[in-house]
Order: sequence, then C-alpha cells, then structure tokens
Amino acid sequence: MGQIPQNTHAIFVDAFLQNNRLDHVSQVMGYHKTYLDHFLKTQNFILKGDGPLPFDYRHYIAIMAAGRHQCSYLISLQKQEFLLQGGDPNWLKGLAHIPAKLRNLNDINKILAHRPWLLNKSHIEKLTKGKNSWSLAEVVHAIVILAHFHSLSSFVFSCGLNQEIDQLTSGYQYNSDSTSTAKTNNKTKPKDISIVDKTVEPSTTPPSPTEPEVGINTLMQRMKTLSEQQQECKPEELAKRFENIETQSAEIGAVGSQPQSTPADISCYVEDASFMYIDFAKRLDSQDITTFRVQDYSWDDHGYSLVNRLYNDVGNLLDDKFRTAYNLTYYTMGTRTDVDTTRFRRAIWYYIQCLFGIRHDDYDYGEINALLERALKAFIKSATCYPDRVTKKEYDRVLREFHYSEKVHVNLMVLESRMQAELLYALRTVNRYMTN
Repeated sequence: MGQIPQNTHAIFVDAFLQNNRLDHVSQVMGYHKTYLDHFLKTQNFILKGDGPLPFDYRHYIAIMAAGRHQCSYLISLQKQEFLLQGGDPNWLKGLAHIPAKLRNLNDINKILAHRPWLLNKSHIEKLTKGKNSWSLAEVVHAIVILAHFHSLSSFVFSCGLNQEIDQLTSGYQYNSDSTSTAKTNNKTKPKDISIVDKTVEPSTTPPSPTEPEVGINTLMQRMKTLSEQQQECKPEELAKRFENIETQSAEIGAVGSQPQSTPADISCYVEDASFMYIDFAKRLDSQDITTFRVQDYSWDDHGYSLVNRLYNDVGNLLDDKFRTAYNLTYYTMGTRTDVDTTRFRRAIWYYIQCLFGIRHDDYDYGEINALLERALKAFIKSATCYPDRVTKKEYDRVLREFHYSEKVHVNLMVLESRMQAELLYALRTVNRYMTN
C-alpha cells in the first residue's frame, strides 16, 4: 500500500475510529481518497447514524445481504459489529433464530440481490401490513443497507480482498496473558497476510497467451473517433442498439465456476440459495416486465427526493457518492496522461445497469461495443451479478495496461452503478405502493 498518497492518512484515521480497524476495503479504496471519504460517511450513517432501525437490526440485515453472495469477508465483520451493538448471539445461529419481522425481509433481499425487476408492491405491502409490520421508513432504511452490502460484496470479490487477519481461522491473535507475544498458527504467518489475493502493483499485467487485448492506444483512438461523430441517432435506432447490447450480454457467461455448495457458516443466513441472477433478456418468469426507462423514473428526479423524505436525508450522502464515482477521473489511462476518460467510464456505468434492464434513453449503447471488449464485459458482468465466481485469473485477463488503482476505480463503478440500479427498482416500487 506504499502507493497510497500521504494526504490519505487523515481519512484512514477516520476509518479506524469509525470501525475500530482500518479494514482492507478502506485501504484499497484509499487509492481514491475523495470517493473513500463519501463512502465512509455513507456507511457510517446507515449503520451508526440516526435512523428508524435498531442498531443490531442494521448489522444483521448487512449479514443477510452479504450472505446472498457468500461474502464471508463482510459476514465476519458484520457479525462482530452485531455483537458489539448488543445483538443476541443466538441470532448468529441463523435465520431460524431471528424475529419474524427480520425474517420477512428475505424475499426483498434475494430479489434485490439477483433480479430486482421482480420487486413489486406486494413485497412492500407484506412488510408494512399485519403482524410484525415495518414502517415505511424502516423498509427504506433496510433497502439502503441491503443494496449497500450487495454491491459492496461485488467490490470485495472483484478486488480479491482477503479476510482481516483477526477473522482468519488460521490467523494469529494475542495471547490473553500477554499482549506482547503473538501466537501464530503454522499455516499462516503474519508476514504472509496480504490485503488482496496475491495482487501486486505492476505497470502492466502479463499478457494472456490465449486472447489479445485491445490496447490503450486503440481505446483512445476509438474514444476520439466517437467524439468526432456528428450524426445523431433517431430514438428508434438508440432503442435498437440498447436491445442489441442486452441480447449480447445474455450470451456472455459468468467467469469462473459455480460454487459447489454454500458453506454451513454462510448457508444459515441464506434462504432459497438456488435463486440467482438470470439475464434480463431471458426473463421467462417475467415477460410482462418491460425495460426500466430512466426518463420515466430517475435517481436525480425521483429516487433522490423519495429516499430523502423517508430516511433522514440519506439521499444527500448517496447522491454525493454516486456523483463522485461517476465523475471520478485523473485524466490517465495506464502510462498515458491528459486523457478524457468520460466515454469509457460512461460505457462501464451504463453497461452495468443494462445488465439489470435499465436504459438511459439519451445514451448511444453502440459505444459499449466500441469501448468494452468481450473479456472486460465478462469480468464486469461477473463482478456485478456473480461476484463470488470472480478469480484472480479473470482479474488479470482484463485492463492489462492499466494500473492497479485504475482497476480499483472500475470496481468502484461496479459497486455504485449496481447500487443505484437496485435503489431505482426499490424506490420506484415504494413510490407505486405509496401512490396507488
């Protein structure tokens, strides 16, 4: 982490004071200190700030969310936080041991994590009516926590973050009778502990012998060509290009292999583990659900104000975080400087939301095919929809001329674009429940 600027130190101190540790997530995000500042403020607010949900509920909901993607890293940290907030240890035995009110959140959790387009008014009504009912403010608070930890799971896996050393079963800890002597298991010595899974900071990653990658020079030329095009597409053509990307994305399989089974210490927090992402273009169980058009319900015009109204101005924090991730740039690509990366960043953001059936009417989705090659699309799709399948091999195959900090930047966009997509579906559903 010697590459991290000295002026990030103050933010790391804040992170340590908030979480009683400087966790690996914060250290890796530290490459982008402006973003990290917004991330920490938002996470601290939804878990420890003013809000309708009890503190133990918040951390348990985080555990349930991370469980959908088998993210043991986040589950371990949130179990510890749950107990620090006075949570009942029996709840950590699994979903069978929690109050019915919390258990009723299962359907919304699995739908938001994997197929958010299936969410409808009946799911909100189920929570807010009858015995063990939720207030609408509590529902929105829970939805924000779920979306945060679903998308944070994507970041953890796509960056290859390792467990914190005190969470490793084969790690080390201080002896109870002496704080000066470290007890080390033979399997894992302190010097072997790394933040990420054997990921280093080379100027370039070794090329793959099987698949040539479009280089940065070519990418820059394509962006230049796109910026010089004067012809405007008709709405019909733009719609067709979106459908083409949607159909093509369905043909791209996930990287890695599907986990054989869910470990017992995770499966106890997961209900209906077989419910997973399916391509929006292949939604056989929901053919009546049409493309989500941002011109009809957008974050800026609708979602932002609704979430602010129902949950203590959290919309301001979320909006700052979204905008920072969307606009973040250092005008570099690998070793090149003074590069306008807007088109490349926009292609990544909109491709992620396209995976969930969300269309921005004024965007030319043809740019995605020009700027994102198939291997990168496969990585982004897996990081977004199947994060637990992402491996270092797949990570190394993409963006090989980019610096590690730039790869982290791409993974931040996966986190934020995905979270915004989940919130768009959820808040639109809450709005329909309130108005109909």
